[in-house]
Amino acid sequence: MSKELIRLTDCVVAFDEDIVLDKINLSIRDKEFLTLLGPSGCGKTTTLRIIGGFQTPTAGDVLFDGVRINAVPPHKRTINTVFQKYALFPHLNVYENIAFGLRIPKADASGNKVKLPEEEIDRRVLEMLEIVNLKGFEKRRTSQLSGGQQQRVAIARALVNRPKVLLLDEPLGALDLKLRKDMQNELKRIQKAMEITFVYVTHDQEEALAMSDTVVVMDAGRIQQIGSPEDIYNEPRNAFVADFIGESNIIDGIMRADGVVEIFNRKFQCLDSGFEKDEPVDVVIRPEDVDIVPEDQGQLKGTVTSVTFKGMQYDIIVDFSGFKWLIQTTDLSPVGSRIGIKIDPDGIHVMKKSGYSGLFGDYSSYSEEYEEISDASFDPEGEDGGDEE
Repeated sequence: MSKELIRLTDCVVAFDEDIVLDKINLSIRDKEFLTLLGPSGCGKTTTLRIIGGFQTPTAGDVLFDGVRINAVPPHKRTINTVFQKYALFPHLNVYENIAFGLRIPKADASGNKVKLPEEEIDRRVLEMLEIVNLKGFEKRRTSQLSGGQQQRVAIARALVNRPKVLLLDEPLGALDLKLRKDMQNELKRIQKAMEITFVYVTHDQEEALAMSDTVVVMDAGRIQQIGSPEDIYNEPRNAFVADFIGESNIIDGIMRADGVVEIFNRKFQCLDSGFEKDEPVDVVIRPEDVDIVPEDQGQLKGTVTSVTFKGMQYDIIVDFSGFKWLIQTTDLSPVGSRIGIKIDPDGIHVMKKSGYSGLFGDYSSYSEEYEEISDASFDPEGEDGGDEE
């Protein structure tokens, strides 16, 4: 495992009575691709800004290589930033845009301003053009480039000074879907080629899961969970994470014993343990983990109320005694048909009861959930949003 490069300790950002970040604790490792993920207003961009030096925390410390940098301005940090608006210079060609930062005199160890030799500037710019796959575009104006090409110029300009960390604030937001997916692969390739730390901000769950080594899920100014993409998706810590990352059916349950949870007055086998007997819990079941079977063979029985064709699958809404579930399947069940469902133990995820119970996961209000999710307020019991163990 690589060494720790950045640490945020109990970082708070407040404007008058409005707390934007609430005691954030976060460790970022060298050469790591870490993504800050969450809905609008969750604090992810503010977290990025305090790392970059654009925002000073009201309380807490920002450490870089073990040194406190709270008061260090952005231009004196070995950190560069790419924003959603690339801010390329329209009067300069691709080569000169990338070379711009290299032409600014830098102070040497004695404090004297020193210019980089033109030969070194040329070597570095051509190296970056090769890395971002823009070799041969040196003389083009930025207005002659596609959105994806402009973004790669912005990334090359940010990397040519060889920072230790690159911050990216929703840089793919202005691109269309196909180009966005292509650029996800490009960003990951560039990060590996440069062997530096990327800290990426997005609200796009698929984007975060596809690119990241580590995902930090945030809401209401707090870290809800830190983990690998696989951990975040397969083992969400609470109902908010389960609902925000992909689709989820979130049901009220009762833990009857280790490995046994009751939902809808029916006992199901699960892999979870460590709860009190008869403790109320949240039960999360992913739509793809539900198998449709004939009604008389099902652990639960319901009526299909909606079917949507999604290309590779059908999204089916099933009513179980007034509570509607989303099921994703390749088999078509017509609207109005009666079906049964089966769920394997490893498809059932049991977690502590949270303030999100009942807000999400019932597809009776399918179209309204996503508007509510950004406004929900949650105080995780017993968890302060600390580092992953």
